[in-house]
Amino acid sequence: MDGPSGSGKSSASKGVAAALGLRYLDTGAMYRAMTWWMLHNGVPVEDPGAVAARALEPALESGTDPAAPTITVDGEDVSGPIRSREVTNAVSAVSSVPAVRARLVALQREIIGIGGIVVEGRDIGTVVAPDAQVKVYLTASEEVRARRRAQDPAADPGASVTLTRAEQARRDRLDSTRAASPLAKAADAHEIDSTGLGLGEVIEAVVRLAKETG
Repeated sequence: MDGPSGSGKSSASKGVAAALGLRYLDTGAMYRAMTWWMLHNGVPVEDPGAVAARALEPALESGTDPAAPTITVDGEDVSGPIRSREVTNAVSAVSSVPAVRARLVALQREIIGIGGIVVEGRDIGTVVAPDAQVKVYLTASEEVRARRRAQDPAADPGASVTLTRAEQARRDRLDSTRAASPLAKAADAHEIDSTGLGLGEVIEAVVRLAKETG
């Protein structure tokens, strides 16, 4: 499942995985974890060379239980810290570095293995798993996405909807125009606009697609 920030990918993907008895992987959390490590270790994240030089250092591990997904870096649980505004505003720069993407895509493919998993991100259907059985591109209006992000319990409580929307637009632009694996809808993906849909409706639609395809 691919799509821009705030489209509801995480909640929908976890719900679909739980409904179908599958594993779950949040690839965005992996890029956030890499970004957190870079910031934590004083690496200038706007310098692609500096980021690339240290991209192999952190040990990342992703849990795949949709009821309690985890992400650790060098054995430390960073599920909370990676959702900070500092990480959010730096993740596009770090994730655009080819060396970072190459390493994390390899890890993602290793976790995916033979399948039986719901994976969410920006380039899953186009790059990570182009042969996926079901591809979904989840989107929503800018205003709805910004409101969802601002209301997310894990988000910065001081960020207004207006500020969130501005930062979100910047990330969308960077993610869609980067040279390495840009955010894009796969040609064979099913697009779902969640603007006027509840979470349950989105989950139901994706589960139906999976059952029809399977």
